[in-house]
Amino acid sequence: MKKKDLEMFRKMLEDQLNELLHYAGDTVNDMSERKENFPDPTDRASVETDRNFMLRIRDRESKLIKKIRKTLDRIDNGEFGICEECGEDISIERLKARPVTTQCIDCKTKAEARERALGI
Repeated sequence: MKKKDLEMFRKMLEDQLNELLHYAGDTVNDMSERKENFPDPTDRASVETDRNFMLRIRDRESKLIKKIRKTLDRIDNGEFGICEECGEDISIERLKARPVTTQCIDCKTKAEARERALGI
């Protein structure tokens, strides 16, 4: 892969990482500052539902943060853009759509077919 492309992906991933970390920090600050007391159980339930939904989103984002960091390591190690399964290059189009991917489209398609067959 060209150095220009690697730098483009690095910047894209670093920008996304910074944005996710910013949102995570905002969530922590928001939840630690809120000390609400709701006399109405319906209001409390609504706030708890919203809070649980936000925590699920942040959990998914936490997993994405880990993937982004691993991908940045792969860029540093010269492994970025190479399929972990077959060792072939991952297409630039696929990497643009999902820069944290570790598999080419063929290997990913096969893996998803195996998962469906096994009911995973």
